[in-house]
Amino acid sequence: MAKMWAGRTDGNTNKLADDFNSSIHFDCKMYKQDILGSVAHAAMLGAKGIISGADADTLIEGLEGILNDLEIGTLEFDMTCEDIHMFVEQELTSRLGDVGKKLHTARSRNDQVALDIRMYLRDRIDTISALIRELIIAVTNKAEEHKASIMPGYTHLQRAQPITFGHHLMAYAMMLLRDLDRLSDCKKRMNFSPIGCCALAGTTYDTDRHFEAEKLGFDGICRNSLDGVSDRDFSAELLSALSIMMMHLSRFSEEIILWSSWEFKFVELSDSFTTGSSIMPQKKNPDMAELVRGKTGRVYGDLMSLLTVLKGLPLAYNKDMQEDKESVFDACDTAEMCLSVFAPMIHEMSICTDNMKKAAQGGFINATDLADYLVKKGLPFRSAYKISGQIVAKCIAEGKILETLTLSEYKEFSDLFEDDIYNEISLETCVSKRISEGGTSVSSVESQIAFVKAELNK
Repeated sequence: MAKMWAGRTDGNTNKLADDFNSSIHFDCKMYKQDILGSVAHAAMLGAKGIISGADADTLIEGLEGILNDLEIGTLEFDMTCEDIHMFVEQELTSRLGDVGKKLHTARSRNDQVALDIRMYLRDRIDTISALIRELIIAVTNKAEEHKASIMPGYTHLQRAQPITFGHHLMAYAMMLLRDLDRLSDCKKRMNFSPIGCCALAGTTYDTDRHFEAEKLGFDGICRNSLDGVSDRDFSAELLSALSIMMMHLSRFSEEIILWSSWEFKFVELSDSFTTGSSIMPQKKNPDMAELVRGKTGRVYGDLMSLLTVLKGLPLAYNKDMQEDKESVFDACDTAEMCLSVFAPMIHEMSICTDNMKKAAQGGFINATDLADYLVKKGLPFRSAYKISGQIVAKCIAEGKILETLTLSEYKEFSDLFEDDIYNEISLETCVSKRISEGGTSVSSVESQIAFVKAELNK
């Protein structure tokens, strides 16, 4: 097939070269953005008198017909075409004849593909952001149900201090809110139109770039034509934001995997989001969480792949930049898939509150409150810390917990201990007295939930 760019060469490339050069098998995802961009371009050409108004109307009608036929399935992509841009132009020309050949006036494939990818990723950000919101709602609802459910909080994966399960969940809600912010910021910097930059130097035609930008919902235009066609910062920034989001999902997945094990048994995942073993009938495997954890590395790889492609490219466009799309498309697809499964998995997850409470009781995680009790009685903190450590050592040696020591045993270490020690070191008291903003008290968790809901409603 003769190439639409044939002229300087005869266009008869080797089939191996055609296959190697072709991108339509993945950039066909952008067909809608490509056609809508061309509609705006045709309208601008007509409005500026670069082509006649009648030709502009014919082009727009033809483009809308192609879009409709693709949407309803009566037109299929021609996979022998080099890319989606050539497919649309070829189909338009076959329908309209010479009028179809006027569409590419005052633009290049370089600024056209830069336009398409910005529009496409802008739409993907909206989809991913909506899924993050759904997950935040699922996490927040579960946190509200368990704002008073006591569990051990950990540092170094060692039991540290008592917290509530709701408080733990809200940490992930805050992470996901930041992910939303990053995507929003990325979209703001992405939302500038490159169309009209042409191949690299602009055009001799009296175009109106702002007309096209406004029609396509952009906030403005790329101010430098070299930058407009060669910039892929927005793709790298999106992949960075998605990598951070996937890191959050992976951390959450790791905890769900631990919590659902028999060693913890803090949660039980729904049968809908687990699998069994082919030979061990007792198994209930957290495969969805494990897959999210595994797919995180895939998104990291997409980011590194794109950064590596871009790192040595001279201005302006180079064919290497065709490699941007598969990475960013894969990362978007992966992120959407992981988010889609995560929200219902959290929603259907059962919480084993008795097991959490029992684990909290067995780890001396109220030892800090024991030391604070002595400090409030007038003892310097370091002295109180040492006494508390000695009491814990005694409990470990004798198989006891702080709550079961007698008052006389406490007084062996300090005369400051009174009957009120038992209330001070109860797990409920330890949690409820953590009243500092952002802490684990029920009122603080309620405040965090209210904050998140307010942010989602902005």
